[in-house]
Order: sequence, then C-alpha cells, then structure tokens
Amino acid sequence: MARCAAPFRPLSIAVLTVTDSRTLEQDSSGDYLADVVHAAGHRLAERALLPNDRYRLRALVSAWIADPAIEAVVINGGTGFYDHNQTPEAIAVLFDRPIEGFGELFRQLSFAELGSASVQSRAIAGLANRTAIFCLPGSTGACRLGWEQLIAPQLDASTRPCNFVSHLGKESQ
Repeated sequence: MARCAAPFRPLSIAVLTVTDSRTLEQDSSGDYLADVVHAAGHRLAERALLPNDRYRLRALVSAWIADPAIEAVVINGGTGFYDHNQTPEAIAVLFDRPIEGFGELFRQLSFAELGSASVQSRAIAGLANRTAIFCLPGSTGACRLGWEQLIAPQLDASTRPCNFVSHLGKESQ
C-alpha cells in the first residue's frame, strides 16, 4: 500500500457555497474553505455561491468537472434534512463512483459534537470525470471537521497509505 503515497502536489480546487440566506460577503464557511485550500498549498480555481436549486447546482458542478483545470470541488451547504436542501440530489447523479465511506465517517466524527442529530447530515462525496467532489454541511464547524479530518489528507499525495490524488486530473486520461 505504501506505493500510493507520493510527494505533495498542489491541486486546483473549486469551492461552492449553497445557501438561500447568505451573500458571498457573509459566507464565513466559504471563506474558511478558500483560506484552507490556500494554506494547504493548493490553488483556488473558482469560488461561487448558489441558492438551493438542484438544476443550477448540477449545471455549475457539471461545468467544473468538465473543466480540465479543476481537480476537486468542495461544496458546503444544502445537505440537511429539510425539503429545500438539494445538494445531495443535485450532485450524487454526477458521480461515476461514490466515495461511500466519506458520509459515514463524517457522521461518525460529528456524533461526538452533535449526538444523534448527526444522522440528519447528508454529507456525500464521489469521483466524477477524475474530479473529487465533497459535499459538506454549511456550518463553518462542519467544514472544518470535514476539511481537517477527511478532505485535506485525501487531497495530499503524501498521505499514506493511500489518497485520491492519483485518481484526479483530466490531462492524465
């Protein structure tokens, strides 16, 4: 398994916030994600904010996964259990391969803080056209948990025993 690890390689990552109530200027979760993308040594390829509209979400993320310059997408918001939350329905249909353990581990990690309410998180992830897509709840705390515990290590080629970096990038197809 050690063969999976390699030297760190900066990735191009897009960040999308899904919200019906915040503007880009009020988007502390998107700010956090943009900051940690840079701090980790990656490039912020794009940043956007959209309302809970499954077709607009799907259209933007489809464009990003078709873009050879974008290797990962981190989405925050729209994953709750309310009727208006559309992120999982919008994005899961785009996956070539779901990352089943992502949502399971996210809920397990958030259980310590939220207790049984963590079952209402519909965090998901998958690969689409050699692009990693991670969908997190919209709170900054949830973004921090997801980034630090799950996403950052998996987007770092030096993480052992394995990571997703070798599966990313359209130029290598």
